Amino acid sequence: MCRLFGLHAGSPVPATFWLIDAPDSLAEQSRRNPDGTGLGYFDATGRPVVDKQPLAAWEDAEFAREAREVTATTVLAHVRYASTGGPDAANTHPFLQDGRLFAHNGVVEDLDVLDARLAELQVTDLVAGQTDSERVFALITASVRVRGGDVGAGLIDALNWLAAHVGVYALNILLCTATDMWALRYPDTHDLFVLDRRRPARHAPFELRSSRIRSRAARLDDAPSVVFATERMDDDPAWRPLRDGELVHVGPGLDITCATDVVAPPAHRLTTADLNAVAAASQSAG
Repeated sequence: MCRLFGLHAGSPVPATFWLIDAPDSLAEQSRRNPDGTGLGYFDATGRPVVDKQPLAAWEDAEFAREAREVTATTVLAHVRYASTGGPDAANTHPFLQDGRLFAHNGVVEDLDVLDARLAELQVTDLVAGQTDSERVFALITASVRVRGGDVGAGLIDALNWLAAHVGVYALNILLCTATDMWALRYPDTHDLFVLDRRRPARHAPFELRSSRIRSRAARLDDAPSVVFATERMDDDPAWRPLRDGELVHVGPGLDITCATDVVAPPAHRLTTADLNAVAAASQSAG
């Protein structure tokens, strides 16, 4: 199962990702999630930067050379276990469209129906690979354009279209700009957690560990931040799971809004038995 990590700190902060050398680095956990490793963030000018490899990080010498400390307002990381589309640069998360970054964990089916909708909206050019994830992102991007750039409204419109028209096994997503981050757990197939560190004095020093992703940024100890992850990454009791269908928005000032009634339940909710062997294996992989 793919792993997601998102950090929003409101202002540029150093966020050191131990991509190669840490015991629980992305390189190490890519041995169990072998189909791609990606890092996306916004630099000090607000320009999106994406650094991703279609191979398991531990196999890729170039990935090792490019591992570096990142200073950014928002950071997105993804480790891929492929369900749709092979290990290829075009299929590796995060994706970049209209200056926004996106990563997804789960499976959406009826891609012919989704492709027809993207053609109707004239955004097929946004899809460079074969993944359901990039198609979902293209639908969100098209909906945001229809909404005149209102990301929240466009996101909800796109999600409700998906809920009504395609089979959904899991649609956990992280979407961000340089100033905002959105997280969705939909439905409750896979976990997605949030850690509210807007008052860092109430928490232990910022050190996140996981069997999937490890991140440490000591200089974040005193910086307010909000973290999203596929699993709890340390023993901080403030971690909480998003509820079924919960959409969380973190704004420029780290204001948090949560809603659970904006996306209808999936009309065609899938189970593992409905998936092909490759997709089913990707969702059950530890």
